[in-house]
Amino acid sequence: MPRVVVVAMPCNEVVDVGGILDVFYAVNSHTGASDAGYAVEVVSPVETVCAWPGLRIVADRSYRAVRAPVDTLIVTGVDGPDDARRDPELVRWLARIAPRTRRVVGLCTGSFVLAEAGLLEGRSATTHWAFCGELARRFPGVRVQPDPIYVRDGGVYTSAGATAGLDLVLALVEEDFGRRVALAVAQWMVIFLKRPGGQAQFSVQLSTQMADRQPLRDMQAWVLDHPGADLSVEALARRVNMSPRNFFRVFVREVSMTPGCFVERVRVEAARRLLEETSRDVPDVATTCGFRSQETMRLAFRRALGVSPTGYRSRFRTTAVS
Repeated sequence: MPRVVVVAMPCNEVVDVGGILDVFYAVNSHTGASDAGYAVEVVSPVETVCAWPGLRIVADRSYRAVRAPVDTLIVTGVDGPDDARRDPELVRWLARIAPRTRRVVGLCTGSFVLAEAGLLEGRSATTHWAFCGELARRFPGVRVQPDPIYVRDGGVYTSAGATAGLDLVLALVEEDFGRRVALAVAQWMVIFLKRPGGQAQFSVQLSTQMADRQPLRDMQAWVLDHPGADLSVEALARRVNMSPRNFFRVFVREVSMTPGCFVERVRVEAARRLLEETSRDVPDVATTCGFRSQETMRLAFRRALGVSPTGYRSRFRTTAVS
């Protein structure tokens, strides 16, 4: 059984700890056999990890009691970047144990803890969107990726904020036990194995909630379902019974982007999902998602993601498709 050690950092949010423990528990319940699944233990640099009126979360023991070998070491998030450097002894311990660990994981702002230990130097990593700039400023040797919900660089994994840790841990389950087990766990927990927004911290689907007017929201939802349709300003204006000029003005005011920018984001996201989850070739994906040509899609991917469609597929294609 792979030994998983969760270092529960003191924090006011509990989803990093409780959420991932739920995933591991579901894996063990699904696999059934006593020698299958994960051997999970929770340690901490403090006795009380989180505390609210009427509830405390207390770790079983200190991280100092952990001895190698460890298969997967997971560091949960802290309240802010400064909290990552408040326990130098923990940072030194991480630097010592990580080279003897198959996988090291930083959830949310736990990435800062890994960075303090030198574990992200020269690697790609992410963290909560609000702190990506701070991570890049404090650790210039880290290639910070602000867009993905999680990043793998060799044996080091980092995730974005809050529930993105569930996406990352499910990806670890898929690596260890295959897609069928990971999908069964996701279904049991009523969460996505692959969220509809793809790998992005900010799904374009969230922007459908930004318009005040119901007709605009309905139109945005229709665009999400029909990325290959005629989505010109004139065509969209007709759907909401507005003149193109008035539609453009109202859309920018309520959605904070131009219709063209919104449509491009929708098409990029639709293409991302096809590149992640299917074997369809790039020209076919471009046509299906409404791009005029493969080159048009490549330029849109460069603008949105800083990578070509082929490069994106090689990085994020699912295990099942690969």
